[in-house]
Amino acid sequence: MKIVIAPDSFKGSLTALEAAQAIEKGVKKAMPEAKTVLVPVADGGEGTADSLVAATKGRMVDVVVKGPLLEPVKAAYGILGDKETCVIEMATASGLNLISLERRNPMVTSTYGTGELIKTALDDGIRNFILAIGGSATNDGGIGMLQALGIKLLYSDGNPAEEGACDLSRIAEIDDSGFDSRIADAQFLIATDVQNPLVGLNGASYVFGPQKGATPEMVRILDRRLTHWADLIEAKTGIRLHDKPGAGAAGGIGGAFQAFFPAATKRGIDIVIEYTKLREKLNGAHCVFTGEGQTDFQTASGKTPMGVAEEAKTCGVSPVFVLAGSIGKGIDQLYEHGIQSVHSIINAPMTLEEAIARGSELLEQTAEQVMRTSLAPLPKRRGK
Repeated sequence: MKIVIAPDSFKGSLTALEAAQAIEKGVKKAMPEAKTVLVPVADGGEGTADSLVAATKGRMVDVVVKGPLLEPVKAAYGILGDKETCVIEMATASGLNLISLERRNPMVTSTYGTGELIKTALDDGIRNFILAIGGSATNDGGIGMLQALGIKLLYSDGNPAEEGACDLSRIAEIDDSGFDSRIADAQFLIATDVQNPLVGLNGASYVFGPQKGATPEMVRILDRRLTHWADLIEAKTGIRLHDKPGAGAAGGIGGAFQAFFPAATKRGIDIVIEYTKLREKLNGAHCVFTGEGQTDFQTASGKTPMGVAEEAKTCGVSPVFVLAGSIGKGIDQLYEHGIQSVHSIINAPMTLEEAIARGSELLEQTAEQVMRTSLAPLPKRRGK
């Protein structure tokens, strides 16, 4: 029996590879003779670079950049095996995980470090980019990134805005004369499943601002700032980001890519599936294990288990089992897309800290039990 194991990372607990290895141990306990194929995957958030670099036998490059609060942080980007493509996880330079809970404030956080990563890769001769923009701490419309790449933002008095973080509503002019000319010769593939516009009740500030530390009043201010920023961009480029799908991704950096870069957008999981050659590895498989930290209604919007299940369904592979750290509302819709069942790995009352610490053990135990159940023959019914 061939079993494909393709989980995402369990944030704070296990990388995607570690999760796959734990599931494999459980499967092997139930069926030692099973042939297992491990495919660590991601959906455009944390772990995307690791997944693509591992799949293509590439390498990681460490870089010190300015973090979301403009303090130095150690970030990295991946060079894929073709030596021509770079994968950047925005979260390593501008991520929420880089800021303690009490310091989170999207009024001041910046994407400057993400721009520095792009610039460094350009210096290294890279012209093909994959940008995974999940997990950001920012709501700056991408201005920090643009500044790092040479765009000047001017106030009404002609003075340049401060580097990295500023009040967008005070900007009067966008000076792109110094914008890095190499960008025009590059290609940027943006990995995101977010379709929110830049502004409004469904925009970046209202939908994602609170999880980045914004109070209700801050959300209203941030939305006004982004509206002004969108007005400036429309006047400068003719591109209207206000209600453009995807412009609100990662606090508006999605809109910056749409307006100033030769960029295309694709679901993160689809990019990872392509580079990991998951379809080829599903050939001849009897079942699939996938998983993530929390499975809920959001999973159906393009998270890892959904993407893996869709690919398995296309290949005629069933069943697909999802192992999750926790299960939220709205999972019923997943069963329409090739997922057989969803299983929480929590087997007793425990704190989140304990669950994180025991992640590998719990995944292994759950995988073993799911495997044993799937192998068990149904009892013969008596009578008719």
